[in-house]
Amino acid sequence: MLLYYLALTYATALVLSESLLIPTTPGIADPMISNAPAPPLPSFPFTGSDIKPKKIAYFWTGAGDNQHTDFLATYSLDDDTFGQFIWLTDVPTSGNSPHHLGVSADGKTLVGGGLLSLLKTQDTAYYFDVSNPYRPKFLRSNRAILSSMTDEIYAKPDGGFIITYMGSAAGASPGRLVETDSEYNIIGEFPAVTDIAGTLNTVEEPFNPHGLTVDWNKNIILTSDYVVPVTILKPSLGIVLDNTLRLWKLDTRTVISTITIPNGGGIQDVKFIPGNPESAAVATAVALAQVWIIYPFRYDSSGKQGVAELLYDLGPKAENVVAIYSDITKDGKYAYFTLTTDNHIAALDISDLSNVKRLDDPNTIQPTIGPHYIKVTPDQKHIIVTDYFLQTGDIGLVNTPADYRALYIDINPDGSLHFNRSIDFVQQFSRCGINDRGGAKPHSSVVFDLTDPAHPYYY
Repeated sequence: MLLYYLALTYATALVLSESLLIPTTPGIADPMISNAPAPPLPSFPFTGSDIKPKKIAYFWTGAGDNQHTDFLATYSLDDDTFGQFIWLTDVPTSGNSPHHLGVSADGKTLVGGGLLSLLKTQDTAYYFDVSNPYRPKFLRSNRAILSSMTDEIYAKPDGGFIITYMGSAAGASPGRLVETDSEYNIIGEFPAVTDIAGTLNTVEEPFNPHGLTVDWNKNIILTSDYVVPVTILKPSLGIVLDNTLRLWKLDTRTVISTITIPNGGGIQDVKFIPGNPESAAVATAVALAQVWIIYPFRYDSSGKQGVAELLYDLGPKAENVVAIYSDITKDGKYAYFTLTTDNHIAALDISDLSNVKRLDDPNTIQPTIGPHYIKVTPDQKHIIVTDYFLQTGDIGLVNTPADYRALYIDINPDGSLHFNRSIDFVQQFSRCGINDRGGAKPHSSVVFDLTDPAHPYYY
């Protein structure tokens, strides 16, 4: 009864408090928040291209000056026209720190999240019509009520998305798992305030979901808690990093278990390993520079569902690198990890989980500065990496170096990497480039492969 009362009180407090913005305390919080956002600077005209490549990349991008509009940039990935600009699609925001980008199951819609939406009370998710893949159109935007700071995006098979929102409406804990319908209306923020059991599984440790992976067949979701987001913004007593993952029951959208990685220092990412018979997932512990394996259907010694075991230590150079993001090939054999402030991309052969092999030399200097978002291309022949994580400027504590490029890296037959080509967003979006926005900060990407029109791939 006491637990029920505490959970009910907690849920009620959320409803009351999250309807408010971060308070503007004179001399403390007012420099950080502008409750009346200034409109973006007007965009300059640009000249698009009429080429129609088979392989297309979309980059969710912020203006370098944080004053011009945030935008979606469309580029060719075909060999003969690689890096050629195709189109630019503005959204009605600026300084929103475009974050992750996702694509609907039918390939008709993209959605990009705004990480720092709460700074100017802007919307949190931006939708694009890509039914004509060469001329994306901005559709609409919306915002959650209980949560903010959008991160990972997962398409639902029947339309719509599941999205991690790392913070509360004020950027603190708890965050939420946000769901949209096929028309991209928000239909739920989870755990729901009426979900007492699920809420109780998120109150002992900060709940700030960043990573997200879904197994539709096994009826489970895993999310990983990274950081209490408001603590990266000034004024701050120090960044609070999380050590937990949450195991969810998919059909009820409820948290059934909390899985802890001791002293993980930010569990930024989690992904199920394709084809693994136990639905095992890999998770990244940033401070430890470690890759852990999560077994969602095993039970620990206390009978709690979900077990975490150390899989691979990436070594001392990778410790405390601010961010470690990942992707895995479709066959579940190779996994790739961006080590942001180490300026390095690690490659592991995980085909035998009892004998993981490292495929890169951690001491080799790679041609990348600040790598973060990483995606294996649909043809499994390349990875695409964006060299930009986060720069909060004077208002925050996280400002990672970057060269603002999109890297198109070959995957060798043995799973190792060959650095080859890139797109320079500073050059493309400065005074003498395509469209002057004081440079540009590409955070994430989606790739379309239309090589076989009967079987297009979107990822």
